[in-house]
Amino acid sequence: MRRTLTLAIALTLLALVPGLAADKFPAAGGDVEITPIVHSSVQVEHGGKVIQVDPWRPGDYATAKPADLILVTDIQNDHLDVETIGKIRKSGAPVLIPAAAKDKFPEGTVIANGETKTVAGIKVEAVASYDLLPGDPFHPKGRANGYIVTLGGQRVYFAGVSECTPEMKALKNIDVAFVSVYLPNERMTPTAAADCMKTFRPKVVYPYHFRTGKIQLFKDALKGEPIDVRLPEWYPGGKGLGAR
Repeated sequence: MRRTLTLAIALTLLALVPGLAADKFPAAGGDVEITPIVHSSVQVEHGGKVIQVDPWRPGDYATAKPADLILVTDIQNDHLDVETIGKIRKSGAPVLIPAAAKDKFPEGTVIANGETKTVAGIKVEAVASYDLLPGDPFHPKGRANGYIVTLGGQRVYFAGVSECTPEMKALKNIDVAFVSVYLPNERMTPTAAADCMKTFRPKVVYPYHFRTGKIQLFKDALKGEPIDVRLPEWYPGGKGLGAR
């Protein structure tokens, strides 16, 4: 009961988060505009097209743009929110999902770890997203996807809920990365996440889907590295909702 009340309060607070300004990255055909929304929800725009990543109801979608493409990383409600997908999706717009999400969202187009598809004119690569350390909650290999989207030559990576897997370490030429920090059971601590960034060196990194307000530790751990760490206001007061 206490956990239910705590989550209800958190969701109420998150609903009050104001719309966030877009960051702009120069690209062929115009800037790539990236707007963090909440938790692991992100809006990406380029060339008149809009991508919504893990749209979730606590985010402020009042000023968000209807999606030409939706990317869903995992099966939990904070990644696969059918109601919000319905609200933000253009009629007939494709929704890419991992196979494990097919029962919850039969309309989705399945993309497997390691597969590449061009959808709505956008190149999308699915990257394995999973835990290395055992423990509950556990994100097994093969269940979830991270994604790389290529827009005007810019490669933008959304890790989903993932530790520093071999697949992540092997990434090349990532311009912008979103990575989970402070996962349960000491998975992807700020130091571990920072060390992971040093393996594939994105030009810009946003920590997201975290469970504590002490995210500055992640930025501090990358001090002196040629990696631009962005810390948008994902949550009221900078406090995380809690990662799964």
